[in-house]
Amino acid sequence: MSTSPATSGVRHVSVGEDDAGRRLDNFLLSQLKGLPRSRIYRMIRGGEVRVNGRRARPDRRLEAGDDLRLPPVRLAPPPLIRAGREQMDWLAERVLYEDRDLLVLDKPAGLAVHGGSGISHGAIELLRQARDTTELELAHRLDRDTSGCLLIAKRKPALRHLHAQLREGTMRKHYEALLHGVLPGPERFVDAPLLTNQRRGGERFVTVSEAGKAARSRFRPREVLRKMTWVDVVIDTGRTHQIRAHAAHIGHPVAGDSRYGEADSPALLRAGLERLFLHAASLSFDSPRDERAITVQSPLPPELETVLQNLRSRSRVR
Repeated sequence: MSTSPATSGVRHVSVGEDDAGRRLDNFLLSQLKGLPRSRIYRMIRGGEVRVNGRRARPDRRLEAGDDLRLPPVRLAPPPLIRAGREQMDWLAERVLYEDRDLLVLDKPAGLAVHGGSGISHGAIELLRQARDTTELELAHRLDRDTSGCLLIAKRKPALRHLHAQLREGTMRKHYEALLHGVLPGPERFVDAPLLTNQRRGGERFVTVSEAGKAARSRFRPREVLRKMTWVDVVIDTGRTHQIRAHAAHIGHPVAGDSRYGEADSPALLRAGLERLFLHAASLSFDSPRDERAITVQSPLPPELETVLQNLRSRSRVR
């Protein structure tokens, strides 16, 4: 969401997946930094803020894709982020697909999707600077340590269209992951609700809970390597840390996941794993402009391919 030092007109903000489950008042307090708390509550109670066109209470729990109407407010300008020419050229080379409405970035592991929580900038801020525009908005999010396809809208109508596909479950998201243990069968379907407002040590931590939101993941084994299973994962929903939490829930945490998993095995360390083995391999969705089907793919990063190759070679010499 962009801000301006001058009073702007009515704006619409789309709620991202990371903010699903947050209270309306807390979401506005984090987004409208510098605006007095009393003013925010007056906006909500007076009906100046609308959620999907309707009045809402301060304790309303938001959902991904919710459309928030905000009245004109005056905010201090955000800090200017400066990236060097090399960074901007590097970012441009990682665009997998682009048209008039959207682009898909091949996000590397270690790069946050946006700044905040001690992070000065992320992918969206760098892209806005490289393109010299504030119109770019994240259509969904990836964990900082997850690589792969990141969808970004270039126009507000496109953002609303993409969020509608996320809400309706028509956007197909395919991941690749390496799990601890041997996952049996052709497919493991996990239908377990996730509660996303739990925190451990100040960091967000997701738990399986009947009080949470519906979450469905399909794990399909591709190859077993030294008591590890390389899998394809298709998610029908897009909850925070969904794959990581579901994998841990079924007793097969993602390799390299220190938050939900276990200490990596000596075999993994010898194979050279130094990051979370989770990659957003492809996105399939309908164009916001003409409804044509779009599929964008990101190849498995070289450092993860190397881990698989090393596990295979060690399996052969046993």
